[in-house]
Amino acid sequence: MPEPSDSELLLAIAAGPGALPEFYRRHVAKIVGFGVRRFANPEDVADFVADVFVEVLAGAHRFDPRRGTALGWLYGLAGNVAAANLRRQARADQTVRRLSGRAALDGDDYDRVEAQIDAAGELRATYRALLGLSEDDRRLLELVAVDGLSPAAAARALGVSAVAGRVRLARARQRLRAALAAPDPGAAHSPATSEGLR
Repeated sequence: MPEPSDSELLLAIAAGPGALPEFYRRHVAKIVGFGVRRFANPEDVADFVADVFVEVLAGAHRFDPRRGTALGWLYGLAGNVAAANLRRQARADQTVRRLSGRAALDGDDYDRVEAQIDAAGELRATYRALLGLSEDDRRLLELVAVDGLSPAAAARALGVSAVAGRVRLARARQRLRAALAAPDPGAAHSPATSEGLR
């Protein structure tokens, strides 16, 4: 019997949590990678990963396979969770950390996440430039340039047509290039870092 597709797993999760472990196994590495490009320490990545899969469990009933792929839905959900977590961090005392997500990664995982965080330092510098853009521009560029979705898949994840997505992507790239060219005393940007965004 063939393995269920991601879409079938999401539909099964909507009916009950039994399919969540398989969906988690398939996609946790992608979500960890998504997190290390946005957060600077393993605790925040662990919280983010836990939050994403809690949201998968809570929101699987909202997945509609007619509107896009399961992976596009997951990346859209992860983008919403990351934005919410970053807003919460900006308001919260940095010494207060939620403990619920820390169990999502064990000691060996923390070592790997720390290595990924170090390697993603330049990407985080470019991500800081993205934060100066509008939320619509930022989410579209993240899905295409950071998370590797095609422009059409990113458009579907954001609920817009492929044509509108391509137009928005071209304009967002222009605005990002302008932002990267502007002097930013808070962060140095490597030209190589933004190459994939052009």
